[in-house]
Amino acid sequence: MNKNSKIYVAWHTGLVGGAITKLLLAEGYDNLILKTRKELNLLDTQAVKDFYETEKPDYVIVCAARVGGIKANMTYPADFLYENLQIQNNLIRSAHTSWVQKLLFLGSSCIYPRECLQPMKEEYFMDGKCEPTNEGYAIAKIAGLKLCEYISTQYNKRFISCMPTNLYGPGDNFDPEHSHVIPGLIRRMHEAKSTQTPEVVIRGSGNSRREFLYVDDLAQACLWLMNNYEEIQFLNVGTGQDISIKELASIIKDIVGYEGELVFDTTKPDGMPKKLLDVSKIEATGWKSSTDLLIGLQASYEHFLSK
Repeated sequence: MNKNSKIYVAWHTGLVGGAITKLLLAEGYDNLILKTRKELNLLDTQAVKDFYETEKPDYVIVCAARVGGIKANMTYPADFLYENLQIQNNLIRSAHTSWVQKLLFLGSSCIYPRECLQPMKEEYFMDGKCEPTNEGYAIAKIAGLKLCEYISTQYNKRFISCMPTNLYGPGDNFDPEHSHVIPGLIRRMHEAKSTQTPEVVIRGSGNSRREFLYVDDLAQACLWLMNNYEEIQFLNVGTGQDISIKELASIIKDIVGYEGELVFDTTKPDGMPKKLLDVSKIEATGWKSSTDLLIGLQASYEHFLSK
């Protein structure tokens, strides 16, 4: 990408879009196309078509999605499937018909089967059934990456995809009902500390293991891929290291300064028992994550306090 290329970051106000936009501006990409959800309804097919015809972006980064934690995914599976399919179909199809030079679609590590071999290699994709607790979201992301693959092969387009692991960092959603695990734990422990609540109950056994990537590292990966990667094969994006939810909760407890007890509700589902990406392929291209988990969690808490 040239510094004056017209680059559209879909949903620049979200966690991922905000980090990508910040990085692009810092690197001198000053011809960005940025539309809020009120300015452009990505569920509206005609509105998205009109947007592409009017703005004519050269490059598109699709990080717009309906996202949420395990509780939200289990409560609203139809909404997660429909809205994500609609958003990505509109963005990818209109990018194809408007002759966008290159598009990057951001999926999710939840595309891998529940019983997937660990660490999860790109070639394990679709080797089994999805994790039931986030199946709707996973199916949508699978459809998005396959659409990019098919457009690339059928029309010789530069439509690439990457599958990030669990993300966190400044700009995260700290809503108590719809957040992912890290912002959810930060908020609940901070509120418990403020109200001197003696315990915080955490869904699941705490034994499941997850990999977490700082959002600014993902932004660096996206810029790297847009400038250096041309293959149809999607790439995993992560740290290559995981941690149990119980260990994660203990670290967040120390950062927040909460002195109460952590109680794990084993009547609630854990989701996939382990979810760790093999990141050897993207590291072979020259990119590698750099933010230590402890440093990233401290920055996330500082961001929460500043809100």
